[in-house]
Amino acid sequence: MIIVRKARLSDVSRMLPLLEEYTRQAEILPRTQDDIYRTIREWVISEADNRIIGMGSLLIMWHDLAEIRSLVVNPGYQGQGVGRGIVIQLIEEAHRLRIPKVFALTRKPDFFLRIGFQPTKIKHLPRKVNRDCVFCSKFHACDEVAVITHLTLQDRLSGSFEPSDPNGTPIIPQTKQSAIHTPYPPGISR
Repeated sequence: MIIVRKARLSDVSRMLPLLEEYTRQAEILPRTQDDIYRTIREWVISEADNRIIGMGSLLIMWHDLAEIRSLVVNPGYQGQGVGRGIVIQLIEEAHRLRIPKVFALTRKPDFFLRIGFQPTKIKHLPRKVNRDCVFCSKFHACDEVAVITHLTLQDRLSGSFEPSDPNGTPIIPQTKQSAIHTPYPPGISR
């Protein structure tokens, strides 16, 4: 069974190999062990057979904006709903905090578009640009695509979120829902 849950301090050493592999491939920015320990509350992990197979973090940028960062899935588990499960849990955390906008910078925009994000321009995210982008070596030749989702007021007030595509179709098909177990915090239900 695949489980998606909040990361724990005891997960950090098991998180590093997958993060380091994606860093070597230049798919994500480097995350040090120290950085992960300091930001452990931001992280969600996915595990199967007691192995961490994916993870991502939600960085709060401002009262109305959060970023999904360092989203990685072991290649052997891609296409099985692991990334979606992680993104859903991160978006639900944004809902719980009543953050209306969640964005990501990615080289795989189709993944995010399939789960209800919309393309945007990095210049429309000045807090991101001023905080991180200006220090990046690729700042003037960025190869990432910005995507964003706007969470409705009703979603934020209810504390629950049923992700769907622009047509209202749930983004996790029924067959995937039974394959991935996501323990939800009190007050958030499916």
